[in-house]
Amino acid sequence: MTTLSIQKGLDSGERLTAENHEVDSPRMVPFASRPRSEELTIEDIRLLLLLAEGHPAETIARILCTSGRTLRRRIRAVCDEIGVRTPIEAAVWAARRGLI
Repeated sequence: MTTLSIQKGLDSGERLTAENHEVDSPRMVPFASRPRSEELTIEDIRLLLLLAEGHPAETIARILCTSGRTLRRRIRAVCDEIGVRTPIEAAVWAARRGLI
């Protein structure tokens, strides 16, 4: 399993790998364990990483340059996308798949 590291300022020509799947676009990482071709953006994975690190919502919002309300919506959207109910479950889901 390949671990994905998130780098600030990723160039559009760079290739990412996640769980041995190559990705042409630097913004998308496929779900290796999902039957459909759903995808997470690099920003979604960064959000999962910050959640897993235990940062409070206010700090995550500041790091991502967004409001607290937008952050809550993004967290809910990511949780819905991957089929979990809580941000903690989302972080565990990503860690088990080697995304964070």
